[in-house]
Amino acid sequence: MAKMKVAVLISGRGSNLQALLDACADEDFPAEIVAVISNKAGAQGLERARKAGVAASFIDHTLYEEREAFEKDLDAKLKGTGAQLIALAGFMRILTPWFVDRWKDRLINIHPSLLPSFRGVHTHERALEQGVRIHGATVHYVRPDMDDGPIIGQAAVPVLPGDDAETLSARVLEAEHKLYPACLKLIAEGKARVTAERVKIDKDAAADAASLLTNPVG
Repeated sequence: MAKMKVAVLISGRGSNLQALLDACADEDFPAEIVAVISNKAGAQGLERARKAGVAASFIDHTLYEEREAFEKDLDAKLKGTGAQLIALAGFMRILTPWFVDRWKDRLINIHPSLLPSFRGVHTHERALEQGVRIHGATVHYVRPDMDDGPIIGQAAVPVLPGDDAETLSARVLEAEHKLYPACLKLIAEGKARVTAERVKIDKDAAADAASLLTNPVG
């Protein structure tokens, strides 16, 4: 069976990108990363991609007066890679409805909270301020609204006494590094599909997907 071709969009260090690169290095993994694109030339993730032998490039969004003009060039570059799916991994640009609709159900994101709670930024600080006992991460299909869309998988971690934003962030990030490859695997194997704006997971994969909720960092 041919592997699903995936392009990853980044803006920074690329730790979730590295988790995906590591997963795709396994011959049995059903996806391959064919391109990594950043909107920042100095993004550390570009070097991670090069070390893994993956084509790495950047498009400077500051050279464009309008977001859609940037996205049209980005779209053309992505199509040139043959990508069948786009994974956002710390891509710090809000995508327009034009781009999101163009890649509908072929565009996924990872967010550091248990959506729909704590959309946007500073999720760990806000979780601590609210006094939640459980925090985590979500992988979802992207929709035009920020941090919205059908949920593919979630990983929960405890909020421990004495946690600050840094310690909680580290715990969530560890969970993210397991969750994102696991969700990509479900999609690439055709075991996770969007139906009526909800993700349905095949029965034979449901137990593995559910285990991430209770044991994301084990």
